[in-house]
Amino acid sequence: MAGRGPAPKPAHLRQRTNKKAGAIRLLAAPEPGSAAVLVPAMPNPDGRVWHPFTVAEWARWWQSPMASQWLESDFGGLGVLILLHDEVAKQPTNLEFVKEIRLQRSCFGLTPLDRSRLGYEIARADAEVSKQDRRVETTRKRTGTHDPRHVLQAVK
Repeated sequence: MAGRGPAPKPAHLRQRTNKKAGAIRLLAAPEPGSAAVLVPAMPNPDGRVWHPFTVAEWARWWQSPMASQWLESDFGGLGVLILLHDEVAKQPTNLEFVKEIRLQRSCFGLTPLDRSRLGYEIARADAEVSKQDRRVETTRKRTGTHDPRHVLQAVK
């Protein structure tokens, strides 16, 4: 007698195998340069002149969907990360900075793997089509006729 109760369903029969438990759904980033994106000033404790790549990277981070999850307490870590990026832009042969960037950026979800680890899902509202709409469109293309499911309506 192995266990109590019925055996669990086989994995291939379970619903929503692609849905992650506890995933945070983030809205896709607005268009770059739009007024909806507020890019804070870069931290500059030592009055340095930033490399153009560093400035572009800072703006790209703040225009990303992950920026909506960052708190004010995260700004210190982002400041350290942008300083590291600036050092790499100015000294590309220094691999110690590159290694540290790899470790630090994982905390902020700046790569696809990091977003997956943090449980972030990016919703592309303008490009997303529901499964039902795709099925209806596929049926219409395949049969060349009107889909009979459009006749069905909810009755109150």
